[in-house]
Amino acid sequence: MREGGRRLRRLGFAAVFALAASAATAQTHQFSTDQRNLACGSPSAIGDGWATATPESAGLDGGRLCGIAARLTASNANVHAVVIARRGMLVFEQYFPGYDEPWGMGSGLHDFDAVTKHDMRSVSKSVVSLLVGIAIDRELIKSADEPIVKFFPDYSAVKSPGWDSITLRHLLTMSSGMQWDENRAWKDPQNDEPHLGSEADPYRYVLSKPVAAPPDTVWTYNGGGTDLLGNILERVSGKSLDAFAREALFTPLGISDWEWMKYHNEHIASAVGLRLRPRDAAKIGQLVLNKGAWADRQVVSAKWIEQSITPRFQAIGYFGGLFYYGQQWWMGRTLSADKEVKWIAAMGLGGQRLFIVPDLDLVVMTTSGLYGSSRQGNAALEILANFVIPAVRDK
Repeated sequence: MREGGRRLRRLGFAAVFALAASAATAQTHQFSTDQRNLACGSPSAIGDGWATATPESAGLDGGRLCGIAARLTASNANVHAVVIARRGMLVFEQYFPGYDEPWGMGSGLHDFDAVTKHDMRSVSKSVVSLLVGIAIDRELIKSADEPIVKFFPDYSAVKSPGWDSITLRHLLTMSSGMQWDENRAWKDPQNDEPHLGSEADPYRYVLSKPVAAPPDTVWTYNGGGTDLLGNILERVSGKSLDAFAREALFTPLGISDWEWMKYHNEHIASAVGLRLRPRDAAKIGQLVLNKGAWADRQVVSAKWIEQSITPRFQAIGYFGGLFYYGQQWWMGRTLSADKEVKWIAAMGLGGQRLFIVPDLDLVVMTTSGLYGSSRQGNAALEILANFVIPAVRDK
């Protein structure tokens, strides 16, 4: 599976780290030097709304967490950021240079720090789900069981038979039954995803796809459905998706430095185009952990969060592994020592991973540049299983 309407030339990992060794003159951001001078993993104070603390004060073994950097270096993991929050406080962050393919900026070696935005790729889908929940909370949408065609009367002549039965919830759970395949090479003409960026009217393209199975029976990974949800939000709010996201979600979370990129056809890339600072992405995780609340404000209803993170389908093969899928959120479990720990996640191509571990009051966000690599999920899961969970020192 591929994302985002563009595929750039990739460097081998050996070449990447050779470049890293000679990159002493590469431009760095304001906080890079400060970050290196701090104790291992100490969060920077940048006035973004996060309360910061030491790992030990939040019941974590800081020494164990300090082993993350050595492990990532030894395994050439090309991870760019590791951010950890516990008990509602930011307790650990580390950033690493590496190869990346940031949207619109060109591939190559990049430096990262606390104020660097990173492509979220399909983590964007989980954010769209939160925005749909907010729209329902505000009664802009009656419910997730509303039929899709209700919002697209201008496409009634092009919709394929069977679309009358497809609801927002079917798009959210990727169970619409529409014929869709993005698990192909990017240049394969049968890959549906590139059409989202190349078609003059991508919504017409999606709505004209045939319905191959009854809704709510088959799970198929589908970014086209998420782009429809993004356009529905625009239609019901009277705002562009990024304007609605700013007002309804990002401003309440104190997220001010972000981008939601557009395809070449000038349509916003709802399913894959969000760029956030990793510590701001961790706020999204904390919001879910807090059942929709942030800083004593209910941003999205607890009911919507519960519906979103309830497993509805088994999802095999995407991002590597056996998981379950809710409403644009993934669910899984990790075996760490003798403990089986359940988690909720938002996942994006290249190793973008937002893990939420309710039983441990824990949020872990990682970003990386493993596009097209079968290892893209391994590094984040290894950090979670072999470092973060074993670092918990309380019940």
